[in-house]
Amino acid sequence: MMLSIDATMPERGLDISLRVERGETVAILGPNGAGKSTVLGILAGLVRPESGHAHLAGRTLFDLGAPGPARPAPCWVPPHARGVALLPQEALLFPHLTAASNVAFGPRSAGAGRRESHAQALHWLREVDAVELAGRRPTELSGGQAQRVAVARALAAQPQLLLLDEPLSALDVAAAPLVRRMLRRVLANQTVLLVTHDVLDALTLADRVVVMHDGRIIEEGPTRDVLERPRTRFTADLAALNLVTGTRTHVGVMTDAGASVILPLATDTPLGTRVGVAVRPANVEVSLLEPRGLNLTVFPALVRDLEPRGDVVRVRTDALFADLTPRAIADLDLEPGTRAYFSFDSVDAVTYPL
Repeated sequence: MMLSIDATMPERGLDISLRVERGETVAILGPNGAGKSTVLGILAGLVRPESGHAHLAGRTLFDLGAPGPARPAPCWVPPHARGVALLPQEALLFPHLTAASNVAFGPRSAGAGRRESHAQALHWLREVDAVELAGRRPTELSGGQAQRVAVARALAAQPQLLLLDEPLSALDVAAAPLVRRMLRRVLANQTVLLVTHDVLDALTLADRVVVMHDGRIIEEGPTRDVLERPRTRFTADLAALNLVTGTRTHVGVMTDAGASVILPLATDTPLGTRVGVAVRPANVEVSLLEPRGLNLTVFPALVRDLEPRGDVVRVRTDALFADLTPRAIADLDLEPGTRAYFSFDSVDAVTYPL
């Protein structure tokens, strides 16, 4: 095990236990205030929990024990001695140094000579496709260019653990995909914790996903398993999926709300098994008259909210949500409070045991 952390901070509602393998990239997903960045701060040595311990590559980062009278003397390794590099949302480069000198800062701090440090800086700038920026100062860099230099600087320090806190959130729509592809390449074989609210970042970069809510991990596993077969409504919402949970019956699923979902389930799913049914919002149809069909599951519901999302509008109810075009919204005359029928075909649903 490369990294292990168990930590509590009651004042922030944080209670976390997490393990990361060597060479693994783990994405931490969750809303603002879930505790994602706090976890990175604890590992970087910038935030001190009330109790807990963390170990990296066999070394103790901190050991604060558990609350109580028999609590041992605390161990707290300072940030610079942890072998951990933190890359925040904004590329915080030294404004008075060139890109190459920024990247060379880590090797120089570790005792490397000027020539060796410069060679390492050029190597890492080349790795992030930014060697042509070596002589520029931060004020001469775009957001995407500055983030590439910041990644090179973090990697040049040869950290045993790299912490990325929303590394793409400050970039424009043109720069983000380019930096995302670069990260996918340079993070191979690195041990990385990536905090993000973007499912695309997790799908592109992470081997495994951890979902946090209210300071706790509520779900974790291989990235595609978690995001394509969520076990909680909260995770399903992050993954932009409808999730209906219930119990296996002869004809499909009896939902927790008492509705019947008509589905051809695998024969090896025993009756009475708890199952989830995931449906993409683009596959949910909305109509004002009740639709009929052999494999259709229909939910009558009141429209709760309309959320513009680029080329579509997300129509939310307490049961399901659907993505419709603005033209369809106008044709159906949908607004909050409208009663409509939301339906999906069994071929568009993914069913799995919970």
